[in-house]
Order: sequence, then structure tokens, then C-alpha cells
Amino acid sequence: MDAEIEVFGDDDSKDRQFVNALARGLEVLRCFRPGEQFLANAELARRTAIPKPTISRLTYTLTKLGYLAYSEQQGKYQLGAGVLALGYRMLSNYDVRKMARAPMQELAEYAQASVSLGTRDRLSMVYIETCRSSANVTLRLDVGSRIPIATTAMGKALLCVLPQAERDYLLDHVRQHEGERWPAIKAGIEQGFKDFQDLGFCIAAGEWQNDVHAVGVPTFGADGEQVMSFNCGGPAYLLSREKLVSDLGPRLVQLVKNIETNLGRD
Repeated sequence: MDAEIEVFGDDDSKDRQFVNALARGLEVLRCFRPGEQFLANAELARRTAIPKPTISRLTYTLTKLGYLAYSEQQGKYQLGAGVLALGYRMLSNYDVRKMARAPMQELAEYAQASVSLGTRDRLSMVYIETCRSSANVTLRLDVGSRIPIATTAMGKALLCVLPQAERDYLLDHVRQHEGERWPAIKAGIEQGFKDFQDLGFCIAAGEWQNDVHAVGVPTFGADGEQVMSFNCGGPAYLLSREKLVSDLGPRLVQLVKNIETNLGRD
């Protein structure tokens, strides 16, 4: 079973307002990962731990609604246009995304790195905008890419500004999911809180991937409610910790302040 499905499934299933059939259908859609075009019912059943007869009914329904498409040749399902339409409508409602694109690209070129904007989905951050420099060596993550919330600069920055109850809830699930890795991850998160308090941004230097360094800064949407965060990251040999602390971190903080001012959140 997908780790995040397992982690978030038990509590919700006890909620009397929770519609289990709807949740199961959405979990089927979540099974498709970047680079995977087709999945069969058997694989969907394995990933969700939903019985195969139920999976068959769910895929039939989702196909009828346009959220899945069935390939006769493959004998498998792929995401349908309905999913794309929902995603496009969601992205088009992010005013901060439109306003941030130009300054993000400017910073990416200056840093010869990547600058991205993301929001939380369970225990991950999902990119909703990203700008890459013209450098040959840079991070190749696109809109829709997922990175961990607990070991990345973007994720730690978001954790810094969450309400305490929500943060505790998430970190408890991270603890359950990570097992023996949790003490090291917890130490990194606590250092992120300290960095944010002292510097105004979070740093991840090899915690997610050994050869990736990044800084992260949180922000809120135009409504002042949805929490998001920006990062600026790239290969470790190009972005030393000193450069992150003395240059790119402060520049990213200023980028976020300018965007928030333009959104009327000064």
C-alpha cells in the first residue's frame, strides 16, 4: 500500500461524515506516479489495498466520468482529461503563481539554479510553479513534481508557519512513516525551525538528496489562508551552504516579501 494512503487512511475512516466510496475513488487516481502512463486493476488493488472487485467498479465509474481512460491495446488504465481539467482549474486560481513567475525566473538565472513554488499534499510538497535557469546543470523538476515535506527546504519552511496542531499531526505521521530515520529527520526539522527564526529561511543541505542544496521561504495565498513555500535549489557543488546563507536565502526572502506586497499583504 502507498505509505501516505496508509498513514492518512485510518483516522479518516472513523469520521461519520467521511464518504469512504469517494475516498477510494480518489485514491485510485493518486496511484499514478510521474512517468507511469498505464496501470492495471491488479496493480491499483495492490497499491491501495482495495479488493480487486471493488477496484474494477471504481475504474469503470472513473472511466465513465472521464477521470480515467481505458486502453484496449494495453488492457490498462491511464489518467483521463477530467483530471487535467481539474488540475488546470486549480492552478489558474493561484494569483501568487502568476505574479511570482517573472521574479522567480530572474532569481533562477542569477543563481544558475531552480526556483519553485509548492504547496502541501499529505506528507509531500507539490510544485505548482517552477523556473529553471539556462544552465546545463540544474534540477529537472516540473509542475506536479512531489518532494518530501520533512527533508526539503520547501517543506521545512512550510512546517514553520503551520498552526501547532496541524504541524504536530503531520510530524506524528512522518515519525510513523520514517521509522529508524526519524531521529535524524527530527533534528533536521528542528534546525529548520531555528534557521527560520534566526535567518528568515530554512536550509536543506543534502538531507533530501546528497547532491542537492536549497533554501526555502513560506508564504500565504492571496486569501491569506493557504500556506505555500518557495525554494531556490540546485547542485551542491554550485550552491555552497555559505552561498545559501549569505546570498540566496536573503534574496529569496526579499522575493517573497515583494510578492506579498503586490498581493496586498504588506
